[in-house]
Amino acid sequence: MRRLTQLLNRRQRDFEKAYLRQNEDDVTINESPKGNVLVRRSLRRSEVINFFGKLTPCIVGIEACATAHHWAREIGRFGHTVRLMPPAHVKPYVKRNKNDMADAEAIGEAVMRPNMRFVAVKTAAQQSVLMLHRCRALLVRQRTMLANAIRAHLAELGIAMPKGIRTLLAALSAPQNEGNDVPDLARRALEPMALSLVELGKRIRELEVDIVRGHRGNETSRRLETIPGFGVMTSTAMAATVADPTAFKSGREFAAWLGLTPRENSSGGKQRLGGITKMGDGYLRTLLVVGATAVIRFAREEGSAKTAWIRKLMEKKPAKVVAVALANKMARIAWAIMTRREVYRVIPA
Repeated sequence: MRRLTQLLNRRQRDFEKAYLRQNEDDVTINESPKGNVLVRRSLRRSEVINFFGKLTPCIVGIEACATAHHWAREIGRFGHTVRLMPPAHVKPYVKRNKNDMADAEAIGEAVMRPNMRFVAVKTAAQQSVLMLHRCRALLVRQRTMLANAIRAHLAELGIAMPKGIRTLLAALSAPQNEGNDVPDLARRALEPMALSLVELGKRIRELEVDIVRGHRGNETSRRLETIPGFGVMTSTAMAATVADPTAFKSGREFAAWLGLTPRENSSGGKQRLGGITKMGDGYLRTLLVVGATAVIRFAREEGSAKTAWIRKLMEKKPAKVVAVALANKMARIAWAIMTRREVYRVIPA
């Protein structure tokens, strides 16, 4: 270790580069334009900060994973330039037989490619907002599961409930002599599920209040809300997910990153387009499509000049295809607003 320290101190060049794959705890350090390996060793989680704290400022490549943003912030405190890369972009550089050392070497090779795409490092505040969204989405799924289970149990007794959780809870709480045919034993069996359903509703509303509070204090989120089809949920999720909108060259590239562009399988000069790729952020893409569906519904009722493009497209395409096309357009508008720091303005027809 002493000999390694002396070697690093003697060769302090600008081309010294360090590459880390934290989730596998393997490090490969290269120096000089020739890419000669200086260090090849494994690190424990407790040794990472001490190791990079002793290195001179260099480039650190990390494969984007669950804890990548945390380690990028910690390593960046020592003056290192941290670059996060999607795992799918690093995979082609793995030569053979995937293992920790091969992955670390692939990260070191990929981080120096001039056309490599990097992931912007999120702040702790942005990750906290996204955590609110993820927790709310999980609670909503659990509430839906409980509601479907209660409906299935009632259907076995010949009781078909209308849509809506409120009507479901009202039927369970109504006395039996008011037209409610649920037996007492079945009512006692479903009572814990009904109480959990009510409790989940309260937790969801509390998270929504926190999301709205964060939306009011975020300038980018308030600007995004001016776009038709963007609500508080979509605006806050977009502002927290896209840490650096300038990393995308155009709105078209941003929409492709979200997975809202057709999958292309072209060859020989012949273009073949399929469905959307779905390779981006699934949660953000869902919010955009849901918002686009709401805009389409109002476009059918209004019939104004600003919705003429939507109505003309619906004459030729199904409603779901139009919703995805509109979501693509909304994503491009969002990129322009985030990069130019403006609000949405309706262009006269």
